Amino acid sequence: MNKVIFIGRSGAGKTSLTQALHGEKVHYAKTQDVKNGDFVIDTPGEYIQERHLGGAVAVFVYESDIVGLLMSADEPYSLFAPNIVNMCNREVIGIVTGIDKPTANIPRVTNWLQLAGVKRIFYLSSVTGEGVKELYEFLRDFDPKAEKVKKKAEIMRLKYPNRV
Repeated sequence: MNKVIFIGRSGAGKTSLTQALHGEKVHYAKTQDVKNGDFVIDTPGEYIQERHLGGAVAVFVYESDIVGLLMSADEPYSLFAPNIVNMCNREVIGIVTGIDKPTANIPRVTNWLQLAGVKRIFYLSSVTGEGVKELYEFLRDFDPKAEKVKKKAEIMRLKYPNRV
């Protein structure tokens, strides 16, 4: 199983998703510090919301195979800068939580994640369980080495189109 770090603002659903992925009953729990578990690193939202705490998140990214940028489907704004995924040497996925909320605006949040540079986005609800299985299977089956080879081949194809 690959290790994933969840990054997002307070209330984005990181801890609820962690509970759902572990098959636990989803209940509200405020994360006060980084929880480095078996295959999930759950970070407090304040670590991404407060600029001076961002370094703590960066340190834990190196403990993970995959970075999950979480946004609730009813986010009023995005904390993720355009093309921020270019700063990361790990696979970065987008995760839209709370798709069952009546105030969900999935196209807006999808657009924000795409502007951040995310290519693969998962849509789910930790409460109903919709989409959780698909994310779990991705985390289980993702092969970082194969992905690096694919990315290198794509760069070579673009750089030397007549040779590849």
